[in-house]
Amino acid sequence: MQNVKKEVLDNGLTILTEQMPAVRSVSVGIWLKTGSRSETKELNGVTHFVEHLLFKGTTKRSAEDIAKEIDSIGGYLDAFTGKETTCYSAKILDEHLPLAVDILSDLVLNPRFDPQEMERERGVILEEIKMVEDTPDDLVYEIFTQNLWKNQPLGRPILGTAETVNQLNREKVTNFFHAFYCPSELIVAAAGNLDHEYIVDLVAKNFSHLEDHSNGHNLETAHLHSHVSTRTKKELEQVHICLGVPATSLIHKDRFIFYVLNTILGAGMSSRLFQKIREKQGLAYAIFSGLNSYRDTGCLSVYAGTSLEKFDLLISSVMQEFHDLKCKPVPSDELYRAKEHLKGSLLLGLESTSSRMSNLARQELYFGKYSSPEEMIFNLEQVTTGDVQKLANLFLETDKVSLTVLGNLDRLKIDRANLNCGS
Repeated sequence: MQNVKKEVLDNGLTILTEQMPAVRSVSVGIWLKTGSRSETKELNGVTHFVEHLLFKGTTKRSAEDIAKEIDSIGGYLDAFTGKETTCYSAKILDEHLPLAVDILSDLVLNPRFDPQEMERERGVILEEIKMVEDTPDDLVYEIFTQNLWKNQPLGRPILGTAETVNQLNREKVTNFFHAFYCPSELIVAAAGNLDHEYIVDLVAKNFSHLEDHSNGHNLETAHLHSHVSTRTKKELEQVHICLGVPATSLIHKDRFIFYVLNTILGAGMSSRLFQKIREKQGLAYAIFSGLNSYRDTGCLSVYAGTSLEKFDLLISSVMQEFHDLKCKPVPSDELYRAKEHLKGSLLLGLESTSSRMSNLARQELYFGKYSSPEEMIFNLEQVTTGDVQKLANLFLETDKVSLTVLGNLDRLKIDRANLNCGS
């Protein structure tokens, strides 16, 4: 595409831009090709800890200086750690682009890792971990994930645990930082009212001196374990359910079929789960499905919150929807609505500079090339009723279903027999 450009510096750092002349803003992000999945068991949580610490001061700026400088130009500074990526981003008016690039570069190049700040931020992260424990819909998914990818990096929490976070000292943190924050592991992506060559000059000025090196890390292939697990938490009024099956990876050729299947099943108010389980039976206030896809694996999961008395009926109703997707072709009008829903979500989601910037980086991370929204819509349009039914029969199998239940479960009995979704 004419508006999308790519350049790789001599040291391996990749720069991506998309020009959007009709806007006044620019979103710029520094992406690391590393998330919590790259951690050892002992270092669980270190990627997220480093992300927090980079905002606590550099050799040039204090944490307060960073906040004041971005606030003084009306900009936004943000960051996140995922399973396979980490990102530091800023959104500013186009005229303030040099300052934004300078601040972001300073964060990822010159962190101070001050011992006192480390201890303060350790306390913040320990509170964040407790917050997950106090949020049942987050907690049930965390337990589900840990059991699905049991004893594997992908199954460990991004935040780490209280035990692992407490053991992260300055030496471990700095060693991880120096190993992984190297040019070939970094992508700088920008979208908005910008000039590609100007961005390249700004980035090169800050990063071209860096020497690349190998961190010696090889991604461990993920293996899914189907499971049925429960955790009792007596203070909860509802039973929280996370139920799922394997799905295609983020880069698999059939991923567009899975997008359509998930939309039909539980994404949106017209989905089967919402209409049949909430609207027609009144079994849950919240029920939806979602796809979590990674480089080599994926999961289609269903979340619901219900009462103990309605639990059995809700589970059997979800299994019935699985069965119907396998045994009955999706009507053409429902397939059309699902595709239109996905097309609308895709295009509406790409209207901001920040979403365009993220899209650039993610496509480079996973595919090494850029696909336009038109190409993605074309792939969605090719999905047929037969494709959806074939994929459902491949993945929605009784012995592949996993279930995690969280709540006051004293009287609850559950086993794999409850998860029969037919042949």
